[in-house]
Amino acid sequence: MDSETSADSLKESYLRALREDPAAGVLQGIRPEPSLDEARSELAGAISRIANNLLKDRYGPLVGVVSEPAITEVLKGFEANLDRAKGDITLVVEELMDRVLPGSRMKNKER
Repeated sequence: MDSETSADSLKESYLRALREDPAAGVLQGIRPEPSLDEARSELAGAISRIANNLLKDRYGPLVGVVSEPAITEVLKGFEANLDRAKGDITLVVEELMDRVLPGSRMKNKER
């Protein structure tokens, strides 16, 4: 009976919190979308922790700390290269589609 009372009390507290502050995303499981810099730094931190756990015995405990800025720079470079390559990939895909479906080339030339 005590566990039922505890569950009811918890449910009441949760519903009251939702009524008092419905914009509280934490209660609803909604997390605000991070900016690109925040997401990049989170990913760099996670990769850094993994590198630290895997390589700390061989290279020392500072591997993760030193690697985080390097990982951030690699991610920034990757993003820049991906942005530049997007146009190239589009051209290659269009050319392949023209070769696979030759009818689409004729339609494009008629326009």
